[in-house]
Amino acid sequence: MNLPSNLSYTKSHEWVKVSGSVARVGVTDFAQHELTDIVFVELPKENSVLAAGKNCVVLESVKTAADVYSPVSGRVIKVNSKAAEAPEVVNHDPYGEGWLFEVEMSNSNEIDNLLTAAEYEQMVK
Repeated sequence: MNLPSNLSYTKSHEWVKVSGSVARVGVTDFAQHELTDIVFVELPKENSVLAAGKNCVVLESVKTAADVYSPVSGRVIKVNSKAAEAPEVVNHDPYGEGWLFEVEMSNSNEIDNLLTAAEYEQMVK
């Protein structure tokens, strides 16, 4: 399982990369593997306001549909249209080209509630 140490993780299998007040969000390698082949991605609308812990994305695979939850609160400033147009990118490169959305965080302290790579790895073992 691939777990970059420079990211933060949620118990619901999202990853977060923080750059200043912006958080880029995607699903973990573990999550995409469990879902199998992702065939549809429904992203949030740009400028929508998200609350930490609330669902904001739907991933549909050949096996099931799964909600993705926002790890942080804030306003969506960018979505990855490539993930919507070619959903398989989430399977092939979940930490790179398969990211889902970016949020301008309204409360950067929420990052303190997330897991480190080591903590996430222990959880999914």
